Amino acid sequence: MALQGPEELGEQVEEPEDLDDQDASSISPAEEITLPPGPGGEDEPEEALLLPWDRFSTWLHCICVVGFDLELGQAVEVIYPHHSKLSEKEKTSICYLSFPDSNSGCLGDTQFCFRFRQGSNRKPSLGCFLETTDRDAPPCLKREQGHYYGYVYFRQVRDKSLKRGYFQKSLVLISKLPYVTFFHSLLKIMAPEYFEKQEPCLEAACNDIDRWPTPHPGRILTLPIMGVVIKIRIPTCYDKPGTSQLVQSAQSDSQVSIVLPTIHEVDLFRCFYPVFFHIQMLWELVLLGEALVVMAPSPAESSDTVLALVSCISPLRYCSDFRPYFTIHDSEFKEYTTRTQAPPSVILGVTNPFFAKTLQHWPHIIRIGDMKQAGEMAKQMKVKKLKNLKTLDSKPGVYTAYKPYLNKDEDIIKQLQKGVQQKRPSAAQNAIIRRYFLELTQSFMIPLERYVASLMPLQKSISPWKSPPQLRPFIQQDFMKTLEKAGPQLTSRLKGDWIGLYRHFLKSSNFDGWFRNRRREMTQKLEALHLEALCEEDLQQRVQKHSEVETVDLVLKLKDKLTQAEREQLPVRPGTVAKLRAHIEAVILALPEDLQGILHKPSTP
Repeated sequence: MALQGPEELGEQVEEPEDLDDQDASSISPAEEITLPPGPGGEDEPEEALLLPWDRFSTWLHCICVVGFDLELGQAVEVIYPHHSKLSEKEKTSICYLSFPDSNSGCLGDTQFCFRFRQGSNRKPSLGCFLETTDRDAPPCLKREQGHYYGYVYFRQVRDKSLKRGYFQKSLVLISKLPYVTFFHSLLKIMAPEYFEKQEPCLEAACNDIDRWPTPHPGRILTLPIMGVVIKIRIPTCYDKPGTSQLVQSAQSDSQVSIVLPTIHEVDLFRCFYPVFFHIQMLWELVLLGEALVVMAPSPAESSDTVLALVSCISPLRYCSDFRPYFTIHDSEFKEYTTRTQAPPSVILGVTNPFFAKTLQHWPHIIRIGDMKQAGEMAKQMKVKKLKNLKTLDSKPGVYTAYKPYLNKDEDIIKQLQKGVQQKRPSAAQNAIIRRYFLELTQSFMIPLERYVASLMPLQKSISPWKSPPQLRPFIQQDFMKTLEKAGPQLTSRLKGDWIGLYRHFLKSSNFDGWFRNRRREMTQKLEALHLEALCEEDLQQRVQKHSEVETVDLVLKLKDKLTQAEREQLPVRPGTVAKLRAHIEAVILALPEDLQGILHKPSTP
């Protein structure tokens, strides 16, 4: 949906009631608080019709156990549920991405995540149902279409009874959902139990998940897993950005063990601490979809930093590819490291020293040291030259020749530095940096939102007996003219070449993805307004003036409109669909019986 700003677009659907007023104390495990009926005016009936494993499939594709075999190397040992399908290529990707590179030296337990391409020719199961659950999700939390996420809990401990001398195994959750904080919290419960009790507890965990309510945005969910109960709220696109809507756990809510204030946000300050003098420049690089590589000492730091970069332009969705952890075995390795063409619009997170040589031609490289080390602040102020990046042992910093469009905001740097000196809590530093990125993104996007809203035809131009009017085209020169009086200077104190930044952004995949989404929303709004206009007409009086053939044609067209409204979840007023259905029925009953029989045949859903 659109970003929130001083002038929100009038065509958006109404906000659900604030969940803060609801009483959370009476929630029992696997119970859910539901939103008011959706924009179509009907509650989702599908959930009651879900089959065994359907609920599991709305959260996870499968759970994998990846072990190390001395002869075979990394191998998928177990897949749960057993009927889950993975292609050989997908299994290979999961194998290589579920273990840290040998140079990382990750002893003990390590958690990280990766992202890989879904195999082709696979039809999504529960397609229509998932579209419904996805409808109210913020852009950055919508389910992935062509990729899977892998959430990893890797354990490596010394074991003299094994030939290799080490026990090495990963428990991996494969999902389409980008709920990184939630799934990492889930693994902290599941993985230690699995390593102790093996497969029976995995089966029990899968059965628990298959009893969970589906992940509908806006609902407060209590999710029992292996004797523990997690409480979460999935954000909606109607939430005010930068706020958490989760109802705090009441004392009587005794069954809840863990309350997660966020399901997806990483600690931005911890991730950007090694390079926080450059956060504004990094925001520009991500906004513009520039090719970026993060070189880090471990998969945990690599994946966290890539996810932090992707989220720094929130609530705008990052529309290019990104790989939180990328290895030389990845199926896209050749595609992404070739020197025969410019580096693609992608953010890669790597740990293997080999990449320092392979990717040294990339224009922007972020080198992250060990995040546990402090005191490196004063040494990282200057942007480093790319030619100085010879090995992965190079000092932490940003290596690029990029010249930012906007002047540096010294205030945010001073504020964060002061927090470090005064030992301000990490959560407070994280909130400061998240608010900074949010305000920067909103200042940039509000002029675009305002201009795109002006492309919407006036409501009075909508006639029930004509096709809905078309949106006016986006004309770059016209948009640029609006910036003089209604540009980012209205909401941001930053100076610089905003015009140049917009010109560059309009060529990026982030603009393309955002505008496609806005255009689809606005087109659906026009269709919805057209449907509502039809409902206000006296159809029976109109058909009296027409022949039977014309009346039948009208009924068929109205049925098509109804099918479209239900298929696309058009944002019509509650009761509109039912009202139109009643109008159609009244028109059909006025026709001869033989025609009634034909028109009463159910249409394809």
